[in-house]
Amino acid sequence: MRETPLKIISGGQTGADRAALDWAIERGLEHGGWCPRGRRAEDGAVPLHYHLIETPTERWEQRTEWNVRDSDGTVIFTVSETLTGGSLTTVEFARVFGRPCLHLSRRVDGDLAGPKLRRFVGDHAIRVLNVAGPRASGEPGVGQFVRTTLDAALGTP
Repeated sequence: MRETPLKIISGGQTGADRAALDWAIERGLEHGGWCPRGRRAEDGAVPLHYHLIETPTERWEQRTEWNVRDSDGTVIFTVSETLTGGSLTTVEFARVFGRPCLHLSRRVDGDLAGPKLRRFVGDHAIRVLNVAGPRASGEPGVGQFVRTTLDAALGTP
């Protein structure tokens, strides 16, 4: 039986973040995290059914920093091979806080993403997993990659 984190957190942005939150909700797992003041996202306000707490500022960097800080480890999902923008910032915060961080690329890792994530969670005894990655407009398809990988790695509790 696979060990499943007790909690999935993210910043609530479209794309990778919401796919992970939806995945957790559908499986009855605890979820949460930090989002910018005003629940700002590219499509307006992050819906209230996501149990997110607003940071004191509207800066997305603060949300990113606090989600890394408050997790046992972070996985960054991308479709492309390279990290850019906020995903690079996420890696930097993981270094600052000494948190393990894994980048999974659909293009590079493909079907191996699930086993890599399972190993990452087990090796680092992760109970609170921060999920990050690009917004839906930046990398269409990232949400499906998140869901497929979480299923393969963590299955259903």
